[in-house]
Amino acid sequence: MIVTVTMNPAIDKTSEVGSLTKGGLNRIIRSVYDAGGKGINVSKTIKALGGESIATGFLGGSSGRAIADALDSLGIDNDFVWTEGETRTNIKIVESSGGLTELNESGPFIPREKAEELVQKLETLAGKGDILVLSGSVPEGIDKDIYARIPKMAHKKGAAVLIDADGELFKNAVAALPDIVKPNRAELEEYAGLSRPSEEELITAAKGLIDKGIKAVALSMGENGAAILTKNRSVKCPALGVNVNSATGAGDAMVGALAYAFENRLSYEHTIRLCIAVSAGAVTTAGTKPPKKELVDKLMEQVNITYI
Repeated sequence: MIVTVTMNPAIDKTSEVGSLTKGGLNRIIRSVYDAGGKGINVSKTIKALGGESIATGFLGGSSGRAIADALDSLGIDNDFVWTEGETRTNIKIVESSGGLTELNESGPFIPREKAEELVQKLETLAGKGDILVLSGSVPEGIDKDIYARIPKMAHKKGAAVLIDADGELFKNAVAALPDIVKPNRAELEEYAGLSRPSEEELITAAKGLIDKGIKAVALSMGENGAAILTKNRSVKCPALGVNVNSATGAGDAMVGALAYAFENRLSYEHTIRLCIAVSAGAVTTAGTKPPKKELVDKLMEQVNITYI
Protein backbone atom coordinates (compact mmCIF):
# COMPACT_ATOMS: atom_id res chain seq x y z
CA MET A 1 0.00 0.00 0.00
CA ILE A 2 1.13 3.54 -0.80
CA VAL A 3 0.24 6.29 1.66
CA THR A 4 0.83 9.87 0.54
CA VAL A 5 1.09 12.56 3.21
CA THR A 6 0.32 16.20 2.36
CA MET A 7 0.53 18.33 5.47
CA ASN A 8 -0.02 21.58 3.60
CA PRO A 9 -2.40 20.85 0.70
CA ALA A 10 -3.86 23.54 -1.51
CA ILE A 11 -6.24 24.35 -4.27
CA ASP A 12 -3.89 25.15 -7.14
CA LYS A 13 -5.12 27.87 -9.47
CA THR A 14 -2.94 27.94 -12.57
CA SER A 15 -3.47 30.98 -14.81
CA GLU A 16 -1.87 31.43 -18.21
CA VAL A 17 -0.87 34.89 -19.46
CA GLY A 18 0.98 36.00 -22.56
CA SER A 19 3.70 37.86 -20.67
CA LEU A 20 3.57 38.85 -16.99
CA THR A 21 3.73 42.61 -16.44
CA LYS A 22 4.76 43.47 -12.89
CA GLY A 23 2.75 46.41 -11.56
CA GLY A 24 0.48 46.49 -14.62
CA LEU A 25 -2.65 44.90 -16.04
CA ASN A 26 -2.40 41.23 -16.97
CA ARG A 27 -5.16 39.50 -18.92
CA ILE A 28 -5.62 35.82 -18.18
CA ILE A 29 -5.90 33.53 -21.19
CA ARG A 30 -7.25 30.62 -19.17
CA SER A 31 -7.28 29.26 -15.63
CA VAL A 32 -7.21 25.69 -14.35
CA TYR A 33 -8.14 24.61 -10.81
CA ASP A 34 -6.68 21.45 -9.28
CA ALA A 35 -6.72 19.69 -5.94
CA GLY A 36 -3.09 20.19 -5.08
CA GLY A 37 -0.25 19.88 -2.64
CA LYS A 38 2.74 17.69 -3.38
CA GLY A 39 1.48 14.45 -1.85
CA ILE A 40 -1.91 14.86 -3.48
CA ASN A 41 -0.18 15.35 -6.84
CA VAL A 42 1.72 12.12 -6.14
CA SER A 43 -1.56 10.28 -5.54
CA LYS A 44 -2.98 11.66 -8.79
CA THR A 45 0.08 10.39 -10.68
CA ILE A 46 -0.17 6.94 -9.11
CA LYS A 47 -3.84 6.79 -10.12
CA ALA A 48 -3.02 7.80 -13.70
CA LEU A 49 -0.47 4.96 -13.85
CA GLY A 50 -3.12 2.47 -12.78
CA GLY A 51 -2.08 2.21 -9.14
CA GLU A 52 -3.82 2.94 -5.86
CA SER A 53 -2.90 5.01 -2.83
CA ILE A 54 -4.39 6.53 0.29
CA ALA A 55 -4.00 10.30 0.55
CA THR A 56 -3.81 11.83 4.01
CA GLY A 57 -2.64 14.97 5.78
CA PHE A 58 -4.60 18.01 6.99
CA LEU A 59 -7.69 19.59 5.43
CA GLY A 60 -9.96 22.38 6.64
CA GLY A 61 -12.86 24.57 5.58
CA SER A 62 -14.60 24.78 2.22
CA SER A 63 -11.31 24.55 0.32
CA GLY A 64 -10.50 21.34 2.15
CA ARG A 65 -13.93 19.93 1.35
CA ALA A 66 -13.42 20.81 -2.33
CA ILE A 67 -10.12 18.89 -2.33
CA ALA A 68 -11.68 15.84 -0.65
CA ASP A 69 -14.55 15.91 -3.15
CA ALA A 70 -12.10 16.17 -6.05
CA LEU A 71 -10.16 13.16 -4.79
CA ASP A 72 -13.39 11.21 -4.38
CA SER A 73 -14.36 12.02 -7.96
CA LEU A 74 -10.97 10.75 -9.16
CA GLY A 75 -11.42 7.52 -7.24
CA ILE A 76 -8.48 8.24 -4.90
CA ASP A 77 -8.93 6.92 -1.36
CA ASN A 78 -8.39 9.63 1.26
CA ASP A 79 -8.40 9.80 5.02
CA PHE A 80 -7.45 13.30 6.22
CA VAL A 81 -7.29 14.87 9.66
CA TRP A 82 -9.78 17.75 9.66
CA THR A 83 -8.73 20.99 11.33
CA GLU A 84 -10.00 24.48 12.04
CA GLY A 85 -9.05 27.12 9.50
CA GLU A 86 -9.12 27.14 5.72
CA THR A 87 -6.92 25.03 3.48
CA ARG A 88 -4.80 27.38 1.39
CA THR A 89 -5.07 28.40 -2.26
CA ASN A 90 -1.90 28.74 -4.35
CA ILE A 91 -1.74 30.82 -7.51
CA LYS A 92 0.60 29.83 -10.33
CA ILE A 93 1.06 32.24 -13.23
CA VAL A 94 2.41 30.62 -16.38
CA GLU A 95 3.69 32.78 -19.24
CA SER A 96 3.50 31.67 -22.86
CA SER A 97 7.32 31.57 -22.87
CA GLY A 98 7.23 28.97 -20.09
CA GLY A 99 8.08 31.34 -17.25
CA LEU A 100 6.44 30.49 -13.93
CA THR A 101 5.54 32.80 -11.03
CA GLU A 102 4.07 31.23 -7.89
CA LEU A 103 2.11 32.91 -5.09
CA ASN A 104 1.73 30.39 -2.27
CA GLU A 105 -0.24 30.93 0.92
CA SER A 106 1.31 29.64 4.14
CA GLY A 107 -1.65 27.51 5.23
CA PRO A 108 -3.62 27.37 8.50
CA PHE A 109 -2.14 26.88 11.97
CA ILE A 110 -2.22 23.22 13.02
CA PRO A 111 -2.54 22.55 16.79
CA ARG A 112 -0.20 20.01 18.38
CA GLU A 113 -3.05 17.60 19.12
CA LYS A 114 -3.95 17.48 15.42
CA ALA A 115 -0.33 16.75 14.53
CA GLU A 116 -0.33 13.85 16.98
CA GLU A 117 -3.60 12.62 15.50
CA LEU A 118 -1.98 12.45 12.08
CA VAL A 119 1.09 10.60 13.39
CA GLN A 120 -1.18 8.07 15.08
CA LYS A 121 -3.18 7.66 11.86
CA LEU A 122 0.03 6.97 9.94
CA GLU A 123 1.12 4.43 12.53
CA THR A 124 -2.19 2.63 11.96
CA LEU A 125 -1.89 2.77 8.17
CA ALA A 126 1.78 1.74 7.94
CA GLY A 127 2.55 -1.94 7.63
CA LYS A 128 5.23 -4.29 6.40
CA GLY A 129 6.02 -3.67 2.75
CA ASP A 130 4.07 -0.41 2.57
CA ILE A 131 5.59 2.92 1.55
CA LEU A 132 4.84 6.31 3.08
CA VAL A 133 5.45 9.33 0.87
CA LEU A 134 6.13 12.58 2.76
CA SER A 135 6.01 15.55 0.40
CA GLY A 136 6.21 19.31 0.58
CA SER A 137 6.07 21.98 3.23
CA VAL A 138 4.43 21.87 6.65
CA PRO A 139 2.04 24.52 7.99
CA GLU A 140 2.54 26.70 11.02
CA GLY A 141 2.36 24.73 14.26
CA ILE A 142 4.09 21.62 12.90
CA ASP A 143 7.59 20.96 14.25
CA LYS A 144 10.37 20.83 11.67
CA ASP A 145 11.40 17.41 12.95
CA ILE A 146 8.13 15.78 11.81
CA TYR A 147 9.80 14.28 8.72
CA ALA A 148 12.37 12.67 11.03
CA ARG A 149 9.79 11.29 13.50
CA ILE A 150 7.64 9.55 10.91
CA PRO A 151 10.41 7.50 9.22
CA LYS A 152 11.53 6.15 12.59
CA MET A 153 7.97 5.10 13.36
CA ALA A 154 7.39 3.65 9.89
CA HIS A 155 10.58 1.58 9.95
CA LYS A 156 9.50 0.00 13.24
CA LYS A 157 6.31 -1.08 11.44
CA GLY A 158 8.27 -2.50 8.50
CA ALA A 159 7.25 0.26 6.08
CA ALA A 160 9.52 2.24 3.75
CA VAL A 161 9.61 6.03 3.48
CA LEU A 162 10.10 8.35 0.50
CA ILE A 163 10.91 12.03 1.23
CA ASP A 164 10.44 15.03 -1.06
CA ALA A 165 11.12 18.20 0.93
CA ASP A 166 13.53 21.08 1.22
CA GLY A 167 15.51 23.11 3.74
CA GLU A 168 15.35 22.10 7.39
CA LEU A 169 12.67 19.49 6.69
CA PHE A 170 14.97 17.71 4.24
CA LYS A 171 18.00 17.99 6.51
CA ASN A 172 16.14 16.50 9.48
CA ALA A 173 14.62 13.77 7.32
CA VAL A 174 18.03 12.70 5.99
CA ALA A 175 19.26 12.24 9.55
CA ALA A 176 16.46 9.68 10.07
CA LEU A 177 17.61 7.71 6.99
CA PRO A 178 14.48 7.39 4.86
CA ASP A 179 14.65 4.76 2.15
CA ILE A 180 14.33 7.12 -0.84
CA VAL A 181 14.82 10.87 -1.25
CA LYS A 182 13.98 13.00 -4.28
CA PRO A 183 15.82 16.34 -4.09
CA ASN A 184 15.92 18.76 -6.99
CA ARG A 185 19.07 20.65 -7.86
CA ALA A 186 18.39 23.64 -5.60
CA GLU A 187 17.44 21.46 -2.64
CA LEU A 188 20.59 19.36 -2.86
CA GLU A 189 22.76 22.46 -3.33
CA GLU A 190 21.32 23.95 -0.14
CA TYR A 191 21.72 20.73 1.84
CA ALA A 192 25.32 20.17 0.70
CA GLY A 193 26.33 23.85 0.94
CA LEU A 194 27.23 24.06 -2.75
CA SER A 195 27.29 27.21 -4.85
CA ARG A 196 26.91 26.92 -8.63
CA PRO A 197 28.20 23.31 -8.62
CA SER A 198 29.00 21.29 -11.70
CA GLU A 199 26.89 18.25 -12.52
CA GLU A 200 29.73 16.04 -11.29
CA GLU A 201 29.74 17.84 -7.93
CA LEU A 202 25.98 17.45 -7.62
CA ILE A 203 26.16 13.73 -8.30
CA THR A 204 28.98 13.42 -5.76
CA ALA A 205 26.73 15.11 -3.20
CA ALA A 206 23.93 12.68 -4.07
CA LYS A 207 26.33 9.76 -3.61
CA GLY A 208 27.10 11.18 -0.18
CA LEU A 209 23.46 10.59 0.77
CA ILE A 210 23.81 6.97 -0.30
CA ASP A 211 26.95 6.68 1.84
CA LYS A 212 24.90 7.83 4.85
CA GLY A 213 22.62 4.82 4.43
CA ILE A 214 19.78 6.07 2.19
CA LYS A 215 18.92 3.34 -0.30
CA ALA A 216 18.07 5.46 -3.35
CA VAL A 217 18.41 9.09 -4.44
CA ALA A 218 16.49 10.52 -7.40
CA LEU A 219 18.07 13.86 -8.30
CA SER A 220 16.01 15.97 -10.68
CA MET A 221 17.99 18.61 -12.58
CA GLY A 222 15.35 20.29 -14.75
CA GLU A 223 16.42 20.77 -18.33
CA ASN A 224 19.60 18.78 -17.57
CA GLY A 225 17.61 15.64 -16.86
CA ALA A 226 17.95 13.49 -13.78
CA ALA A 227 20.25 11.08 -11.97
CA ILE A 228 19.06 8.06 -10.01
CA LEU A 229 21.53 6.49 -7.61
CA THR A 230 21.65 3.40 -5.40
CA LYS A 231 24.51 1.74 -3.54
CA ASN A 232 25.33 -0.62 -6.41
CA ARG A 233 24.15 1.22 -9.53
CA SER A 234 23.85 4.85 -10.62
CA VAL A 235 22.59 6.37 -13.85
CA LYS A 236 21.90 9.74 -15.42
CA CYS A 237 19.36 10.49 -18.13
CA PRO A 238 19.03 13.61 -20.29
CA ALA A 239 15.71 15.44 -20.33
CA LEU A 240 13.27 14.33 -23.01
CA GLY A 241 12.27 16.74 -25.75
CA VAL A 242 8.61 17.57 -25.08
CA ASN A 243 6.39 20.61 -25.53
CA VAL A 244 6.41 22.38 -22.16
CA ASN A 245 3.07 23.62 -20.87
CA SER A 246 3.93 24.01 -17.17
CA ALA A 247 6.87 22.70 -15.15
CA THR A 248 4.70 22.68 -12.03
CA GLY A 249 4.21 19.15 -10.72
CA ALA A 250 7.04 17.48 -12.67
CA GLY A 251 8.90 16.61 -9.47
CA ASP A 252 5.72 15.31 -7.85
CA ALA A 253 5.13 13.13 -10.90
CA MET A 254 8.59 11.60 -10.51
CA VAL A 255 7.87 10.88 -6.85
CA GLY A 256 4.63 9.20 -7.87
CA ALA A 257 6.53 7.04 -10.34
CA LEU A 258 9.08 6.08 -7.68
CA ALA A 259 6.34 5.06 -5.24
CA TYR A 260 4.45 3.14 -7.93
CA ALA A 261 7.65 1.32 -8.94
CA PHE A 262 8.36 0.39 -5.31
CA GLU A 263 4.83 -0.90 -4.77
CA ASN A 264 4.92 -2.99 -7.95
CA ARG A 265 8.54 -4.13 -7.52
CA LEU A 266 9.55 -2.94 -10.96
CA SER A 267 13.05 -3.64 -12.23
CA TYR A 268 15.78 -1.03 -11.86
CA GLU A 269 15.75 -0.06 -15.53
CA HIS A 270 11.96 -0.02 -15.75
CA THR A 271 11.85 2.26 -12.72
CA ILE A 272 14.31 4.69 -14.29
CA ARG A 273 12.44 4.83 -17.60
CA LEU A 274 9.14 5.31 -15.81
CA CYS A 275 10.45 8.14 -13.63
CA ILE A 276 11.93 10.08 -16.53
CA ALA A 277 8.90 9.54 -18.77
CA VAL A 278 6.32 10.48 -16.13
CA SER A 279 8.24 13.62 -15.16
CA ALA A 280 8.59 14.68 -18.81
CA GLY A 281 4.95 13.93 -19.51
CA ALA A 282 3.83 16.05 -16.56
CA VAL A 283 5.27 19.26 -18.05
CA THR A 284 3.06 18.84 -21.12
CA THR A 285 -0.17 19.06 -19.09
CA ALA A 286 -2.08 22.11 -17.88
CA GLY A 287 -2.01 22.89 -14.16
CA THR A 288 -0.80 20.05 -11.95
CA LYS A 289 -2.46 17.21 -13.82
CA PRO A 290 -0.48 13.98 -14.34
CA PRO A 291 0.26 12.70 -17.85
CA LYS A 292 -1.88 10.01 -19.40
CA LYS A 293 -0.46 6.51 -19.30
CA GLU A 294 -0.46 6.25 -23.11
CA LEU A 295 1.93 9.22 -23.30
CA VAL A 296 4.10 7.77 -20.53
CA ASP A 297 4.41 4.46 -22.38
CA LYS A 298 5.50 6.32 -25.52
CA LEU A 299 8.04 8.48 -23.69
CA MET A 300 9.56 5.49 -21.88
CA GLU A 301 10.87 4.24 -25.21
CA GLN A 302 12.79 7.51 -25.67
CA VAL A 303 14.67 7.46 -22.35
CA ASN A 304 18.45 7.34 -22.78
CA ILE A 305 20.23 5.73 -19.81
CA THR A 306 23.94 6.24 -19.07
CA TYR A 307 25.55 4.38 -16.18
CA ILE A 308 27.85 6.51 -14.05
